[in-house]
Amino acid sequence: MVKRVFVAPDPGRLRLRSATRAVLGIGLAVVASGLAAHSLVAAIAGGLSALLALFTVTDPTVRGQAVTTALLPVVGLPVYALAAVLHGHPWARDLAFLAIVGAGVYARRWGPRGHALGVFAFMAFFVAQFLHMVPGQLPELYEAVLLSLAVAAAVRFGAWCYERGRPGPGAVPAPEPGRGLYRATTRQAVQAVVGAGFALVVGQALSQDRWYWAVGATWWIFVNTTSRGETLVRGFRRVLGTVIGVGVGLAVALPLHGEPTATAVLIALCIFGIFYAAPVSYTWMMLSVTVMASLLYGLLGVLNTDLLALRFFETGVGMAGSVLAVLIVLPITTHATTDAWVRHALHSVRASAGAAAARLAGEDADPLPHITELELTLARVRLSLAPLVHPLNPLRARKARARQVLGYLDDCAREARGLAATAADAEASHDQRLTAACERVEAAVAVIVSTPTTPSTSARPMTPDHAPAVTEHPALAHLHALERALVNLGSPLQAAPGSPLAEA
Repeated sequence: MVKRVFVAPDPGRLRLRSATRAVLGIGLAVVASGLAAHSLVAAIAGGLSALLALFTVTDPTVRGQAVTTALLPVVGLPVYALAAVLHGHPWARDLAFLAIVGAGVYARRWGPRGHALGVFAFMAFFVAQFLHMVPGQLPELYEAVLLSLAVAAAVRFGAWCYERGRPGPGAVPAPEPGRGLYRATTRQAVQAVVGAGFALVVGQALSQDRWYWAVGATWWIFVNTTSRGETLVRGFRRVLGTVIGVGVGLAVALPLHGEPTATAVLIALCIFGIFYAAPVSYTWMMLSVTVMASLLYGLLGVLNTDLLALRFFETGVGMAGSVLAVLIVLPITTHATTDAWVRHALHSVRASAGAAAARLAGEDADPLPHITELELTLARVRLSLAPLVHPLNPLRARKARARQVLGYLDDCAREARGLAATAADAEASHDQRLTAACERVEAAVAVIVSTPTTPSTSARPMTPDHAPAVTEHPALAHLHALERALVNLGSPLQAAPGSPLAEA
């Protein structure tokens, strides 16, 4: 697990940049709240708002990110007001919370912006419970949230906008055919409400003061997952991260007794850990979140061993709620989700190869956006296949096929990146064989994604045994290797009824 975080590839140092910028942006936001003489409660709310703005806004363009960031208070401030007004009305508060859970998940259908606004709305209600917000605190809270979002935006879009001039890094929208309950976002919204309802009831039986932890655990397990397998694996990792985080909290946060300077330094390290680990390890991210929560409770003067134990049990309740919901309520199968993401990845491979060939032919084409989309889609494929390659999965044949799929897709991505780099070379000359090789790549993709009811293209891809020898042209070398990887990929994908793509 440690190796996965610190040895995982970090192209362009993007994880390092994101984590460092987050510490800077959130730290400056909290400092600004301090200079404005805001209370500790308001400063915490502002800092968490800055964290969410930097963490959840993932639009593919800088302009889109700026628009979404500007919309965050439009969604969040009314939710803070609702939570504060309903603070003394438990039944109305609980129903409103569940409604926000459902709306937040449902909003995913509108892409990265809907996702970010849904998360911010949920967290506004959650933070109001965390800080026991009452109406009299709203003016100061609003000021702190707006100030913190402005500071975070100034860092992200002004002082350190490393995305400008790069292909958009935004989230790839999930392939989602169908309407009504056939849409994944609709099903997940229903599942999330059911799971959160279970967590709310059982969580309140454990604690009338900290019940929202259970609801929060259910919510975050659903974030960025689609199938029941993904949700189960994420729930397991959340509990594991929480267990380790509680242990670290006992060893680190508890002895500090809220000492401001040391606590601030450790919170900054936790923020770095959240952003640096999030793309590669949910367990490590949750460890950082749990330790940060412990440190914040230390600042508020309420941290003790019973509180940390309660956090563990509430997290377990939240996991149970999400597991029951995805297994019983409108389940979404793992292979159906994987099928859609693998198809998306293959189309990105074909598009990047075509754009690279066009560029080598002298046309104004750029394969880099397709490469960026391919990388993001592969991350989603890995997440979707995580249940199949998990060490606890007893189905060895499916596990082996899933590992083969990931391996060959990684080969495709590597060769596509190499082809794009070759195409970017101004001295690379066009070779007529590139056209034929690109046509065979398209044919290979068409054969893989074809179904029994969809005739495949008449063009036939070559087989690995009859691949031409690698020529002196680097682009042809990448194309031939890409073609072989695609042909190899077809075997595990269509090997058995339970494999990805078999039930398209």
